[in-house]
Amino acid sequence: MKLVTFELGTTRAFGRVEGDLVIPMGPDLATYLGTGAAQDGEAVALADVRLLAPVPRPGKVVGIGLNYRDHAAESGQPIPEQPILFAKFANSVIGPGEPILLPPETAEPDYEVELGVVIGRTARRVPVANALDHVGGYTCMNDVSARDLQFQSSQWTLGKAIDTFLPCGPWLVTTDEIPDPQALALRLTLNGEVLQSSSTEQMVFGIAELVASISRTMTLEPGDLIATGTPPGVGFARDPKVFLHHGDEVTCEIEGIGALTNPVRAER
Repeated sequence: MKLVTFELGTTRAFGRVEGDLVIPMGPDLATYLGTGAAQDGEAVALADVRLLAPVPRPGKVVGIGLNYRDHAAESGQPIPEQPILFAKFANSVIGPGEPILLPPETAEPDYEVELGVVIGRTARRVPVANALDHVGGYTCMNDVSARDLQFQSSQWTLGKAIDTFLPCGPWLVTTDEIPDPQALALRLTLNGEVLQSSSTEQMVFGIAELVASISRTMTLEPGDLIATGTPPGVGFARDPKVFLHHGDEVTCEIEGIGALTNPVRAER
């Protein structure tokens, strides 16, 4: 099932996509993931609604660094022995078609296609064997990163948690349609050129390991997001380097989920 959060006129709701229609199901997707409570409304045309991020205001956004072996290598870093966690926040989250706004404080904004995990059931100290039972679904993410700000210190938040720097969407695909999240092709194109292309099988720590590891010290709640890391091909590791500029268009595609496209604009 494909679940979307959308606006139609002054109404915001969530619903499921059926062909070229959206069936409204209630006001809040995160609440639905936690309770299962929904009530179908009158179908509307998908073309008539404005899609938002599936969870527009997540309680937590947990990022994972260097989680693809070949990305660690291109970054000149050793393969992590345990997940590297960093934080992004709800201010970074935008939906499909919304512009990534580049603030004047950075000259090195970079792209990162990532498989996004949306928590569906509260998770606290869950074992790896049961961890996927706490996942509500998956989405496409672009973990946009200001490299010059990110590497000013050992803490990455300054370059990661920037307004509009986490496009998500175009929808959440429920876990019953993604039987193996570790076998998904993913790629990123910038202005039509493929710059990242890999598979989630290259992750150092799989989805179940990440959920189990994170939940040991923090409770994951319905609607929380995990950005699971990016494959090689990022801009700062290229020669010459490739960064985002005003007028660019970035598309993240993940097998079984779809494509997330966002324009890039200079912040005014």
